[in-house]
Amino acid sequence: MQFVIRALDGPGMLEKRMAVRARHLENMAAVNGKVICAGGLLDADGNMKGSVLVMDFERREDLDAYLASEPYIAARVWEKVEVEPMNVVIVNGEKVQPAAKAGAEVDA
Repeated sequence: MQFVIRALDGPGMLEKRMAVRARHLENMAAVNGKVICAGGLLDADGNMKGSVLVMDFERREDLDAYLASEPYIAARVWEKVEVEPMNVVIVNGEKVQPAAKAGAEVDA
């Protein structure tokens, strides 16, 4: 099942975010194959203010276990984290065949 994670940094967290960033990227690399795409949200000045991740885990509990190990959460860089199930249909311009519920039409 795919999930979209939208995480917003707390106020004044840019310096702390940058200090923790290497650990965050290492943690994402540790779940090789689970990250469909990920990147930083930018403010008007081009500075990172949060993150968006699209990830694929078999169960929500598996995603929750990953988030429990997330350095940005442990260091309290992310102030607000929203998670929603997502049906990934196109990656890099190519249609993919995600696992869909029986009888459900796969479409963007």
